[in-house]
Amino acid sequence: MILIFDSYAWIEFFIGSRLGEKVRRYLEEGHEVVVPDIVLAEIARKYWREGFDKKSIGEKLNFIISVSDVVEIDREVAILVGDSWKELLENAKRQNLKKRPSLADAIILATAKLVKAKVLTGDDHFKGLPEVIFLA
Repeated sequence: MILIFDSYAWIEFFIGSRLGEKVRRYLEEGHEVVVPDIVLAEIARKYWREGFDKKSIGEKLNFIISVSDVVEIDREVAILVGDSWKELLENAKRQNLKKRPSLADAIILATAKLVKAKVLTGDDHFKGLPEVIFLA
């Protein structure tokens, strides 16, 4: 199975939470892991905001890159983003979520559709979608 670990999954992994242990098990099971390049940027931004230094941020990103295939936003992904964002928005409305899905969420879902992967996440915007393994 091809899995996309989104930012939520990686953050849980790095803090070693209960959900992070689930993420670790998926890694250890030997699944093919794909990461949209925007996830790298989200991870870096989060740790910059939290005061991590450049070296430790680089180490986290290097780890992700070492165990994943990084997928760039290309023409095919970009074309799928609009439909993916609309699907996430409708899903958010069904769940009565106040926050709208982000562009990054749409890129992650579009990438999953393109490479026929499952998204491993705990982000409520994805909850209940067929392409998702929800961490709970």
